[in-house]
Amino acid sequence: MPMKLNIGDVVELKKQHPCGNKQWEIVRTGMDFRIKCLGCGHQVMIPRPKLEKSIKKVSQVNQGAQGV
Repeated sequence: MPMKLNIGDVVELKKQHPCGNKQWEIVRTGMDFRIKCLGCGHQVMIPRPKLEKSIKKVSQVNQGAQGV
């Protein structure tokens, strides 16, 4: 069963981005996710299964967003 992740949630990934940050904001949900690095603003499209494996923890949950 897929994780419940919504637009605006902030997740911490296992590996850090080359800028040195591990915090990412979810910008788009679905079968593919678009996530934005909170350190440098770089955006990446990543498939759902790969993202779910990479998540260490959900740091901040956006209560008002409607997601998948």
